[in-house]
Amino acid sequence: MQIHYNPETSVLHIRLDGEIDHHSSSFMRSEIDDAIYAYMPEMLVLDFQDVSFMDSSGIGLIMGRYKIISPLGSDLIIANPSPHIGRILKLAGMERLAKIQNFSQKENQS
Repeated sequence: MQIHYNPETSVLHIRLDGEIDHHSSSFMRSEIDDAIYAYMPEMLVLDFQDVSFMDSSGIGLIMGRYKIISPLGSDLIIANPSPHIGRILKLAGMERLAKIQNFSQKENQS
């Protein structure tokens, strides 16, 4: 997992990787929450480009982070989910909580 904060734009970009399941999600939650409280971003981007698998723990991960940033007036973006994970997100209704976007490869590498 890579965490990048841009103070000029108040964007916290977190690039998740690997599998998001019961075991990995607790570590991810802790790291993401620490970064949110440290930077208090106006926008949180959870980048799923390198996520190969996600179960319901991933939905819980997203919902929990939404509950933290929403009272701050911050926006949540779920970026670059694979088609399979994108379908899971849509079935779970995540579009009501966050924008789901795909960015170009060039933008993700900056």
